[in-house]
Amino acid sequence: MKISIIGSTCHTREDSMLFAGHAAGVCYMPDSYEALMQESQEKTMKRAKTTLESGHHSVYDHLVYSLLIEDIPKILAMVLNNEEFYTTSEKSARYTQMVLTGDERRLYDKWKEIFFNEIKARYGERFLKFYEGIPRAERQIEKLAMENARYMTGLFTPTTMIYSTTLRQINYILSFFKHFANEERLDMFGATLAWNMLQFCAEIPNEVIVPGLDADLKGRRISLFSDLSDVEEHFGETYCTTYWASWAQLAQAQRHRTLSYSVFLPLEKKPYIPEIIKYNPDIVEDWKRDMLSISMFYPQGFMVRVCERGTYENFLLKCYERMCGNAQLEIALQTKRTLDKFHEARPDLVGDEFMRGARCTFPNFKCGKPCIWHGGEREV
Repeated sequence: MKISIIGSTCHTREDSMLFAGHAAGVCYMPDSYEALMQESQEKTMKRAKTTLESGHHSVYDHLVYSLLIEDIPKILAMVLNNEEFYTTSEKSARYTQMVLTGDERRLYDKWKEIFFNEIKARYGERFLKFYEGIPRAERQIEKLAMENARYMTGLFTPTTMIYSTTLRQINYILSFFKHFANEERLDMFGATLAWNMLQFCAEIPNEVIVPGLDADLKGRRISLFSDLSDVEEHFGETYCTTYWASWAQLAQAQRHRTLSYSVFLPLEKKPYIPEIIKYNPDIVEDWKRDMLSISMFYPQGFMVRVCERGTYENFLLKCYERMCGNAQLEIALQTKRTLDKFHEARPDLVGDEFMRGARCTFPNFKCGKPCIWHGGEREV
């Protein structure tokens, strides 16, 4: 793993401390900001130190850093993407081939070919007509084949991302990771994840490490993992629901940052079955065998129990994004199931106008792109 600073508000740790000290001074300044900037550096640094000791860490959120993180395991990227505040740009496993070796590479290539043939057999004529020619049609079929073969890639497969967040959040994440790693880990998944977290901590540039700026004062921990034992579903102005999803779907769901997600890892290793192969029991059994054969890599196709929380307004925003023929099919179908529950429980909030089909049927939505799926009806 390699972590580099590729953009920042301040260039040195001292500059960051001065900036935070001035920000803290605004809260109580008797005069103007210009006057505050004329005070001695010693006074500003003393105030910055006081904020560290008192836990008034929000002043360190004014400082933003963009990190290029190379060879980060997919699961660690997901842990990061579950914490707020951040912006991320990550290499897509839907549209690009990841760096794979051994059995992961062999099974990814095997199932990419199987999915390509299944999609072409089922929808080849539709693709050929829509994309007006074999080359473009086959490129699009290949993309969908890659999207489904991606379930065979492991959670510890390396990826690359740009991760932008605040100075406070970076230091809080370091404390989250160190706390997670210090807990006793009896399972291989937790132990491997903990080791990667320590690698992340070791690679973080010194410029962004501020002693005393950590989450222990407030007892905060990683938000992704939970036992979900006392979670109850409800739908109203706010909602909470649980469902089974693959890790790949969860990664898609995390892009809706106004919603909250946590997961429970079951003991049973249960593979997700893509819709395009469900009709053929022999292919399904082959899929299960192959995925279980690489269980030591924790494929993204393994299912976890997900808890999703938020407001109904933000859930509707998710529907406007995910209930689309061009979205990942698994998350599109799951979003529809949650929408059905919402409509049944609170039709006054989620009315019939949202129950006619894909997002192109929703009120106040206009899609300017031609669609091969005619409103989202597909199996791939």
